[in-house]
Amino acid sequence: MLNTGSARRTLVGTMLRQYREARGFDLGEAASILSCDRSKISRIETGDRGIRGEDLRKLLSEYGVASATQETLAAICHPRNDGDWWQHYRRVLPAPQLDFIITEGVASRVLVYAPLRVPELLCSEGYARAMAEADLTVPEGLENVRVQATVAHRQKTLFNRKPEVMVILGEAALRQQVGDPDVMRKQFARLKALSRANAWLTIRILPFSAGATAGSDTGAFSLLHFADMPEVGVAHLAGPAGGIYMDDPSLIAAYAKTFDHLAWYTITREQSLTKFADLATR
Repeated sequence: MLNTGSARRTLVGTMLRQYREARGFDLGEAASILSCDRSKISRIETGDRGIRGEDLRKLLSEYGVASATQETLAAICHPRNDGDWWQHYRRVLPAPQLDFIITEGVASRVLVYAPLRVPELLCSEGYARAMAEADLTVPEGLENVRVQATVAHRQKTLFNRKPEVMVILGEAALRQQVGDPDVMRKQFARLKALSRANAWLTIRILPFSAGATAGSDTGAFSLLHFADMPEVGVAHLAGPAGGIYMDDPSLIAAYAKTFDHLAWYTITREQSLTKFADLATR
């Protein structure tokens, strides 16, 4: 579904409903676990209201959900990682993007398709600043705050965790100048260094020579998967005002299929690394 409220709240509520129904409980039986009325459970499951961490664990335990899955859902619902760094950046991170970043913080696999620009997860500081200055959704005077959120915190969280990450970078992203030539050279050098130093991170270029592909009419998107919840996926479509956060299984499957198709047309990791090294010296 396309979420207009709290996307994470909707995701957790959807999972609670699925686990309840799989257990064979009705709303009344679920309500008795929390000593509340049926309407409260219904609003939690539809994402109209949140749920306390203690109540979440009570329901999941009664539904027979494995402890590892409980931890993942609790982290999505009530993140407590890295000092809640994102709390300080609500002014510069629109709600859909913020919800996705928080969810990204517990994902075991991250897939990114970036056809036109280098994604935030791989940006150098200069590249991130140039993008922030061009972004109409970033309040004037807060560009440096947006860069700090991207480089000092979001990237740090990912690189500390080291989930499986694959980035498909469109050749157009290498040709589109962002900032001055020195900014671009430093960005290429960063791509080379990241690709060379991190076995868990794969960066591959989709060349112009690939021609028409399944993603030819698709903009940038990211997908999240969770080892403890293989039935759950989350997508983020880049766009104005923070883009769109999605958790509809049919849409996730469609984007995952598109990503796999695009991967077939990329050059290898080693060839991409060579390209980055060459561009960094121009």
